[in-house]
Amino acid sequence: MIIDPGKIERNDRYKLIIGSMLPRPIAWVSTMDEMGNLNLAPFSYFTAVCPEPMTMLFCPGVLANGEKKNTWRNIEKVPEFVINICNEETAEAMNLSATLLPYGHSEFDWAGVTPAESNLIQVPRVAEAPISFECKLQKIITISDRPGGGAAIFGEVQMIHVRDDIYQQGYIDLKALQPIGRLAGAGYTKVKDTFEMKRVPPPKF
Repeated sequence: MIIDPGKIERNDRYKLIIGSMLPRPIAWVSTMDEMGNLNLAPFSYFTAVCPEPMTMLFCPGVLANGEKKNTWRNIEKVPEFVINICNEETAEAMNLSATLLPYGHSEFDWAGVTPAESNLIQVPRVAEAPISFECKLQKIITISDRPGGGAAIFGEVQMIHVRDDIYQQGYIDLKALQPIGRLAGAGYTKVKDTFEMKRVPPPKF
């Protein structure tokens, strides 16, 4: 089967993306507006960019009514944010924070999680999160501002908070972290079954 994305509906393109690119890690992003109102929302269009400087990106979208997601709006006003990592323990709170609340209403309160002071930025992190990355905005690249469009938001990591039992001898302990991933629809996955493949050295010519 060959599919021309220009000849299928926007919702079908969305379903094809989220059904193919999986499992996806989840950036649980905390932001604030210029009045200090907090926002918290999950994004599964999320990845690392590079370690030097330590940079991450996530991609908020444009809603069906043409408005930018609140996270995006906040970062344009206060150019910093925290990428919190969610796990099995915080999964239900993360899912609650995905509820679309009116602008200015706090998902911290709605999801029942605790804002904890960050070290170098004013936006708080999620106290219950096993790992949190304090970020300052590096750049926003807008792909489309139409409904279904979105942007890539790049953040340079300023400080990292890691729960003590998770970080061992320079490595993240996968079993202690208990990460979850996003699938299609309402689906999520736990990281329980892993395998290793060592890099094959290049041949000598």
